[in-house]
Formats: sequence, structure tokens, C-alpha cells
Amino acid sequence: MNTVVKEQQININGFTIRYFTAGDEGLPLVLLHGNAASAVDWSWVLPQLATQYRVYAPDFPGFGDSSKPNLNYSLDFLTQFVNDFLNVLEIDSAVVAGNSLGGIVALRFALANGDRVTSLVLVDSSGLGYVVTPLLSQLTLPGYGEAMIAMCKTPLGAKPRSWLRATLLFNHPGKVPAAWIAEQERMSLLPGFLEASLSALRAQLNVIGQREVLLDALPQLTIPTLVLWGTNDSVFPKYQAETAVSRLQRGQLAYIPYCGHLPHVERPDLFSNAVNQFLVEVK
Repeated sequence: MNTVVKEQQININGFTIRYFTAGDEGLPLVLLHGNAASAVDWSWVLPQLATQYRVYAPDFPGFGDSSKPNLNYSLDFLTQFVNDFLNVLEIDSAVVAGNSLGGIVALRFALANGDRVTSLVLVDSSGLGYVVTPLLSQLTLPGYGEAMIAMCKTPLGAKPRSWLRATLLFNHPGKVPAAWIAEQERMSLLPGFLEASLSALRAQLNVIGQREVLLDALPQLTIPTLVLWGTNDSVFPKYQAETAVSRLQRGQLAYIPYCGHLPHVERPDLFSNAVNQFLVEVK
């Protein structure tokens, strides 16, 4: 049976939020995308996950086709958005999964709202160590990020930006789905998108590494937590996953082999199998 993925919109605090839903039965599963991205990143796993769960994948404010106000896209702001998103959709509790920026937002939400998160999935997540590729941290330098925005927000600059991101985020850039490249190019041209991405990046990083590392808070989590990582992630080293699991009370580690920073795009079958297996075990 084909799974129907629906694109919908809601209003949260005056902002229009685009989100995808799939599946009619099972626990709610909320998927939070990474920086400079959108909920389209989850397209490759939504059908598989929706066979067991009611899946929700929102665009953060500032990203994808959600509103892009000119504001500070801090981690506090994005964490509060998750709370508001669940409230508006009347979701009392859910499995929450996040990739990269979405990972640290999911983790912060779980630490502050443990009664609303039944299980947690951290996918190549920010916030689990200080080290990050200098290719991203240098963008936080005053003026440098703004110069890159000026170059990349034009039709001429959007295409090379998309391919440079593919080289950074995928283990096999030549096999990146054409739809992913097209989405990156499209978003580069959306007013406010690159500015929001830079604001969120500066909330995560400074020139020497990650700003907020939550390893010392991990023992507070009592919920089952899966740390899932691409073995060839060029953004965050895989030892950060191992360190995180060693601090968790109920942590599990899963590696996706020959895979970069976006396992749900690069190796969707292995990703879906790992998440489904974890959630079945912890029910």
C-alpha cells in the first residue's frame, strides 16, 4: 500500500509553518531537520517510518517554506518552536528525532520536557562535542558569512553552493538525489533563508567550535535515546556519538556505514531500519 505524504500549513505565533505528515496510526514521531535545510530532507524516509508511526516533519521558522522573519534564530527560539508546534497540533507526547541543528533542538526540548518525549533519536547531532569542521565554523566570522550570502543568493551562486554542500554532507556526492540538489538551489533564492541559516549557525558555532555542548546533561535523560551517525560524517566526528552514548542512562548507538552527515537522505533504508528497530525494542 502506498503511503500518502501530505503537505500542510499552520499558524504558530503569527508565522506560517509548512509541515509534512504521513501515517494514520501509531505513536507520533516528530522529525526536525538540520540547518540550511528543510523538512524535504526527510522525504526519503517518511514513507517507511509512516508504516508504524504518525509522522510530522515541520520546516523550522526561517527555513523551507515557513515564514522567514528577520530575527535571532537562537537555540532557545527553535526549542520553544517545537513546544508550540506540538501544542498547536495537540500532540501531548511524541518520539522526537533531529538531525544536526535539529538534534540539539530535540535534545534541549527533551531535557526541558521529559514528560512529552517518549523516545529520542539524535542523528549526527550538534551539541555532543566541541569539534566541528572549519568549513562551517569559519562562516561565523564577522562579515564572512554575509559575503557568502551575497554570493549564493543569486541564480549564478545557488548552484555551486548546493554542490559544495553536497560535497561536505555526503560520503558519495556524485550519488546525491537530484531532488535534494534542486531543493537546495530553490531555497538559496528564497528571501530570508540564507540569513536565517547564518543566524542559526552562529547560535550553534563560533570560529573555534560548537558553542553549546550538552554532554554533562545527558545523564539526566531517563528516556530511551538512539544516537545514530554516518561513519564518514565530515561535519562532526563519529567519536562524539560514542562519547554521548557513554553518558546516557538508556542510550543505544547505531552507525550507518559509508555515509555522511545526512543518513536519512544518503542511506534511507538503513536509516529507517535502524530507527524502526530501536523504537520496536523500547515500546
